[in-house]
Amino acid sequence: MVTSIMMAAVLACGAAPAAAEPPDPTPMATPTPVWTPCPNAAGFECATVTAPLDYQHPQARTIELAVIRHPATDPAHRIGSLLFNPGGPAPAIDLFIIEYPFFPQEMRERFDIVSWDPRGFGRSTAVQCFATAAEYAAWFAQMPKGFPVGHEEERQWIEGNIELGRRCEQRDPVLLRFVSTTDSAQDLDLLRAVLGDQRLTYLGASYGTLLGATYANLFPDRVRAMVLDGNVDPTAWYDDDPALPTFLREHSDLGTAQTLTQFLDLCSRAGPSGCPFAADTPWATRVKYERLMDRLRIHPEGMFTFAVTASTVRTALQLVHPVDAAPNWSTLADLLQDLWLGQTPQSIASMVSVPTMPTEVLASSTGDLSLAASDQDQSYSGIEQVYALICSESPNPRDPHLYGPLAKFATLRAGTVGPFWAWVTEACSTWPGKAAHRYTGPWNRSRTPILTVNTVFDPATPYQAAQSMTAHLGNARLLTVAGYGHTTLSNPSSCANAHESNYVVRGVLPPRGTVCLQDTPPFT
Repeated sequence: MVTSIMMAAVLACGAAPAAAEPPDPTPMATPTPVWTPCPNAAGFECATVTAPLDYQHPQARTIELAVIRHPATDPAHRIGSLLFNPGGPAPAIDLFIIEYPFFPQEMRERFDIVSWDPRGFGRSTAVQCFATAAEYAAWFAQMPKGFPVGHEEERQWIEGNIELGRRCEQRDPVLLRFVSTTDSAQDLDLLRAVLGDQRLTYLGASYGTLLGATYANLFPDRVRAMVLDGNVDPTAWYDDDPALPTFLREHSDLGTAQTLTQFLDLCSRAGPSGCPFAADTPWATRVKYERLMDRLRIHPEGMFTFAVTASTVRTALQLVHPVDAAPNWSTLADLLQDLWLGQTPQSIASMVSVPTMPTEVLASSTGDLSLAASDQDQSYSGIEQVYALICSESPNPRDPHLYGPLAKFATLRAGTVGPFWAWVTEACSTWPGKAAHRYTGPWNRSRTPILTVNTVFDPATPYQAAQSMTAHLGNARLLTVAGYGHTTLSNPSSCANAHESNYVVRGVLPPRGTVCLQDTPPFT
């Protein structure tokens, strides 16, 4: 666990009594989906699956799950379906379309690869706390961008999140209680049955690793193969006596800081021709970065304040090389050099409107969650969807005025990228919803060996979280990727892909202690 701030532990957001597993639900009929071609996504099929809001009372209210699949490209040798959650937590369908080509070829050949917008998100029955996208955009516009800096912005941030929670409770207070990871694990088992598989084959990235681990322990006899890429530490996520917010307990701030140091050192070694922000030595490049950030505290460059720039750095560190239009290490180097020269960057400016949430970096290329629908559209994807899940189940300090000191603590241990990870769950301090179902362990019940995968320098889910996840699962094997960025799927390694395919297709784990390299080093 992280070093605690010397303050009293406070009541946790979303805390509820732990349960080994939920009671057996009343038997229910398995729905049959109707698959149709997805609009604007050639080769993909879409469907809607009806699920109970509460699996303990399946005859009461129901919800809709938006599902997408790409059929196996070698149907003669098809094994079954592979379900995929890309993390976030966030809407998954658009991310899946972008990431599908990164799946190992043998997986695409042998499996229908299936994903879905989790309950509470996106095209599924969603948490939406405003009547229209225009109302949401107006609320979002008055929130400080990146994270709050100074007393006035802290006041705006806290009051804005109080208003958000109030609106959410007024709109649909019941839904807020049933969007937890445990509820989504029940959905995952329903989808397994809907797809006709006796046992689950699953790949989860980032937050999707927590969902996978939850499923493997709620349904320990129903796992065929499970790959967890970019791992969350489940015990840190559910720590019921927190002095620190969720992502400081997860060490996400330290993971980002360590990856930033690697970025700056490798930038220097690449030289100005490979990395425009490079100075003469790694130390000089680090000093250059700190001087730039100090300057931006006082003199922003257009929209690039200190907080916006620090948040953009955090986002861009997740991808070493370009994926679609998402920010990456190369665009970050260009951005920092433009700011250093006193120029307002244009090519990367769209990143600053990405909402202040720890969702996957690719979301910025598929649609800004703050502007994800037209002003007339009553359907939109907003930041409240993320809060509804995290705040309902992962404990956070309940006093909003503790987050300023927590941000200073994060700055002391992680530098410029620390405050984001402290402030990002401040909304949980006043969030109204508590999860009705909340699985908190044990985590070692799976009968099937699980493959965990992690880069050594992951800016969101650091390597030590993967070590913790692997240890807690017990029946698991860690595949180490000596590289950078958030998840191996988005930062490819042919070596890791080969081991994952061999495991998923044939059930063969890599040898203990296996270390893979990424295909393309940074700045090449």
